[in-house]
Amino acid sequence: MARKWNLPFLLLPLVLGIPLVRGSNPLPLVVNTWPFKNATEAAWWTLVSGGSALDAVEKGCAMCEKEQCGGTVGFGGSPDEVGETTLDAMIMDGTAMDVGAVGGLRRIKNAIGVARKVLEHTTHTLLVGDSATKFAVSMGFTSEDLSTNTSRALHSDWLSRNCQPNYWRNVIPDPSKYCGPYKPPDFLEQNNRAHKEVDIHSHDTIGMVVIHKTGHTAAGTSTNGLKFKIPGRVGDSPIPGAGAYADDMAGAAAATGDGDTLLRFLPSYQAVEYMRGGDDPARACQKVISRIQKYYPKFFGAVICANVTGSYGTLLQWSRRVERPFMGDNFHTSLLPGGFS
Repeated sequence: MARKWNLPFLLLPLVLGIPLVRGSNPLPLVVNTWPFKNATEAAWWTLVSGGSALDAVEKGCAMCEKEQCGGTVGFGGSPDEVGETTLDAMIMDGTAMDVGAVGGLRRIKNAIGVARKVLEHTTHTLLVGDSATKFAVSMGFTSEDLSTNTSRALHSDWLSRNCQPNYWRNVIPDPSKYCGPYKPPDFLEQNNRAHKEVDIHSHDTIGMVVIHKTGHTAAGTSTNGLKFKIPGRVGDSPIPGAGAYADDMAGAAAATGDGDTLLRFLPSYQAVEYMRGGDDPARACQKVISRIQKYYPKFFGAVICANVTGSYGTLLQWSRRVERPFMGDNFHTSLLPGGFS
């Protein structure tokens, strides 16, 4: 029987751009972005109850989907331009190097569960849009409206502000002043940038990394994406190597930040490769972020990394803190790097 324990919390201040590092620790280990403690605990209890690393990732992310963590995971949040909430999720088995993912999933609340079904019942990696919904229904998931009064109010308010912020550029009418529909002008001013105001709390993906006591690894993500995104947009979260990555021979990682930027660098894959090459997790995270900053100096985001010995690290691009619940002799971590989906 698992020992009962209280959960004291230790808050550690992080300085902008300085990596957090933690030495080897008893396994298992659960690390996730943001202070979604119930998600972390759900994953942890799955492990101590005999579940696999994959089970833990699924249970942890599913808890966030159910609780609508931060309004940015699960149903009822982050409406797109037409007011619809869609979901992205991914789960990766670092033992078999197998992945299941969904992007732009409509009308299904349990996105991480559908991703697990893609992994287990198909030879594909990623299903998207309406076809992903049809697959989910065939797997026994319920089709239902993902909108809520909250998401409808968010969309209504956005329309009242002339659709600000949005993610268009080089179009007419001027997207910094008006709603669409938009069309490309005859002559594009290439320096006309998208009009968007970055809010680091507007799309806080849960990224989760699990190291089982046997050393098996898994990683996963779940999000409802970017608020007021152009319909059809999919960020980094469901893309292996971008949103998350796991490999039993090295470790696992998950990224959070501007998903459109992260897709161009595959930071989770790169972090795992750095650990494979001998870098400790903190150094791996640091190198990944530095590479992104070389091209995007104003990039906001973070990467969490853990190796198979139980060491973990993270690099944050703005001042935040780490919240670490201790679990008896072992502990799990709920990192608070913040970020985007």
